[in-house]
Amino acid sequence: MHCRPLRSLLFSLGFVLATVIPVFAGEPTQQMKQTTEKILSVLSNPDLKDPGKAPERKKQFSQILDERFDWEELSRRSLARHWVERTPQEKKEFVPLYRDLLERTYLEKVDDYSGETVRYEGETLDGEYAIVKVKIQTKSKREIPVEYRMLKKGTTWRVYDISIEGVSLVNNYRQQFSSMLQKSTFQEVLKKLREKSSFENP
Repeated sequence: MHCRPLRSLLFSLGFVLATVIPVFAGEPTQQMKQTTEKILSVLSNPDLKDPGKAPERKKQFSQILDERFDWEELSRRSLARHWVERTPQEKKEFVPLYRDLLERTYLEKVDDYSGETVRYEGETLDGEYAIVKVKIQTKSKREIPVEYRMLKKGTTWRVYDISIEGVSLVNNYRQQFSSMLQKSTFQEVLKKLREKSSFENP
């Protein structure tokens, strides 16, 4: 259920432990920057660094990510044609399990990185859709291109896919889910997600 290069970079949803270089930006980029600031605020909060504060820290991260990510849209695109075949109950169960898988992968990487620099390089708009382009420079001076694909809902721009070094999060999981569903039932996929979930393994 994971791709190592993508997993190792998923932390860089674009805003972890980073120095943000400001540039002129439109609404989608500004909203991504607001998310960045909230993430950095949690990371730098001394009251949350104690291991005993891990549940509260996770809760705050989850709330911040929930504000910016459209988990249902991510789920729909990741399952592709298999989404249409799902019952309302199956969709209702899949979305939070998939969300939890992505959040856990992200949180596992948070403490592994520091000193990265995020440079926002522009955005493209197409009606209700936008792409925010970012480059992350690591401490070794390696530059990692990241693109956030966003959809406007009301006044909020929500992320529905992330591309890291040209590798799409949605396409990556779409291939994995498609492969799994060729060999097993959807209920077995849900079972595997439950086994990885913090709901089942706090």
